[in-house]
Amino acid sequence: MTERPRVSMTLLAIVVLPNFLCVCNAIESPQYSVVHSESDFDIRLYRETSWMSAPVKDISFEKATRNGFHRLFQYIQGANLNFSRIAMTAPVLTSIVPGAGPLHSSAYFVSFYLPTKFQTTPPTPLPELGLEPYTWDSHYVAVRKFSGFARDTNIVQEAEKLATSLSRSPWANSTSEESSYAYSIAQYSSPFRVIGRVNEVWVDVNPSGLGGYKYSEIATS
Repeated sequence: MTERPRVSMTLLAIVVLPNFLCVCNAIESPQYSVVHSESDFDIRLYRETSWMSAPVKDISFEKATRNGFHRLFQYIQGANLNFSRIAMTAPVLTSIVPGAGPLHSSAYFVSFYLPTKFQTTPPTPLPELGLEPYTWDSHYVAVRKFSGFARDTNIVQEAEKLATSLSRSPWANSTSEESSYAYSIAQYSSPFRVIGRVNEVWVDVNPSGLGGYKYSEIATS
């Protein structure tokens, strides 16, 4: 019987993470158009895309991201029913599900963007990984960049800064009620990169909440 691929956390750290992301021209990322830009945030329109997600229940954003990414890494290294190797992409996206627990959350989804080769037919993950394929419909996202490490101690503050910026813009009433997530943290840099790290806060928005503004005017401003 063929032995299923196993990947240790040691290999994860030594082999992949140093080469993980270098803000990220060398690897695939989901495609988008910038439809509105301010000094401290952008509104992007993302195309429909397919992702593989790891649901995690944990009170810590950092622990949840490590747990979810470890499972996703095993998947892309061949822990799937096709034994397919899948190229790394960016960003690693940790979505926070709203709730009453610490960090105003009760659960997380750590998600991996599937490369173009696997967008329509992603390999089925091994059941023990507990992964879920997810199709993300075309949608608008408000994005705020921040540097340094994404930590339990700073992600809420970064999300609040984005909410404040949105509240002072034509997009003040545009937060999407259809979203299952409070917000998401997109990470583009290797854990070993200290200088020039790139992270983003993502919040789904809906142009129908623009009130008296014409969307065509906002999009071209």
